[in-house]
Amino acid sequence: MSDWLFDLGNSRFKFAPLQGVRAGDVQAWPHGAEAMPAQEIENLPSGDTAFVASVAAKALTASMLDVLGQRFRQVRVAHTEAEFAGLRIAYADPSRFGVDRYLALLAVVDRREPVVVAGVGTALTIDLLDAHGQHHGGRIAASPTTMREALQARAVQLPASGGQYSEFANDTADALASGCDGAAIALIERSRERAAEVLGTRPMLLIHGGGAPALMPLLPDAQFHPALVLDGLARWAVHQPPAAR
Repeated sequence: MSDWLFDLGNSRFKFAPLQGVRAGDVQAWPHGAEAMPAQEIENLPSGDTAFVASVAAKALTASMLDVLGQRFRQVRVAHTEAEFAGLRIAYADPSRFGVDRYLALLAVVDRREPVVVAGVGTALTIDLLDAHGQHHGGRIAASPTTMREALQARAVQLPASGGQYSEFANDTADALASGCDGAAIALIERSRERAAEVLGTRPMLLIHGGGAPALMPLLPDAQFHPALVLDGLARWAVHQPPAAR
């Protein structure tokens, strides 16, 4: 029997086999807020244990847990903890720290170096982790995709996608891409600069999430880790007590 990892985000559903202490090959599809695609659900794997992380709406999370409960002998849902496997969270109330941000940090805590972790999905999240596993807090903002969608919702003539980044654009689509991507880049870079002041050394920058590839050309020394949350979930899974697993 096999163990699998499932990450139910705000806009995408991803899953991968647990291979050692990391996620194996990742499969993903977008989902709406109300339902998952029926055909894809039928093709989900089955096995011994499903390890699950979810930041989706409660109803969608409950629906997916029910599906997985029919396909796996047990289902284990990850929750943020104040201290776990060398990681210490800055939040006074760990339950208010999103499990996706928590797992992304858990995936990199063994690097034993200061890092800024930026997740680019529905939201843009930025977190600072020092070389000793201490989380120093972070930021949450709208991602470039969400900025574009919000602008179009208020001004339908503004396209929700398209355009190329330019420092000073001479076309509306390019100006929107430049403004929204640029806002994300500026916030990431400012966070990294302030992190260097806090820690006394410039941290490595790690980027993950579906919106990350569009920003990578603008962050030349960043590292892209597309499966960071699933890798963190894998680490969470292998550190569970044997009885719990």
